[in-house]
Amino acid sequence: MEKPIVIAIDGTSASGKSTNAKRVAQALGYIYVDTGAMYRTLAWYCLTHGINVQDAKAVTRACRRWKTELRCVDGQVRLLVDGYYPEREIRTAEVSMAVPHVAAVPAVRRWMRRKQRECIRFGNLVMEGRDIGTNVFPETEFKYYLDANLEERHRRRAAEGVQENLAARDQQDSQRAVAPLMIPLGARVINNSQLSPEQTSAIILEDIRKRLAARATQTSDACQPPTE
Repeated sequence: MEKPIVIAIDGTSASGKSTNAKRVAQALGYIYVDTGAMYRTLAWYCLTHGINVQDAKAVTRACRRWKTELRCVDGQVRLLVDGYYPEREIRTAEVSMAVPHVAAVPAVRRWMRRKQRECIRFGNLVMEGRDIGTNVFPETEFKYYLDANLEERHRRRAAEGVQENLAARDQQDSQRAVAPLMIPLGARVINNSQLSPEQTSAIILEDIRKRLAARATQTSDACQPPTE
């Protein structure tokens, strides 16, 4: 039985990771995994339980004790807490401000890495985040790193009705001690400042299909009996 394929889509905030990862997953019939939502869920959990997100030890204890479950619903993996998925709650401005703090805790990143690697049991994945190709699935050959200029990324956030200091978030993510935001080794870098989601996902899909076709050819050749 072949090992499931993992498509890693990393990048900066508002670079189109979620939009394009969803489009790619739908086009290929793969399972979509939003790892950022997992960190947001922990941030929401801490806030709702009165845990100081800037207290690394307290956040670590919370991460070790909370009762979670991975569940695949409508082609998307969700991290449930006590059987509940806080889909709307994790998208608030308060949670957005708390996420960088919990995401910087080394024990949290180790816990998340284990949990995210478990997603492979659901099948082929398109996984988006900030350390998929460098830390979660560094062994995958399908790595993509999305970026756009800061002005364009701010415009995208504003269109969503969100005000966020993206430069500060990028700096926090890039300078954290464990699994910092960086371009994965061997990743295809796509600056989509001037590209639509359709154009960006088309570039990714074309590359994936070429790689899959090449892999299939190699496998076929390897299975051919030697000629006399």
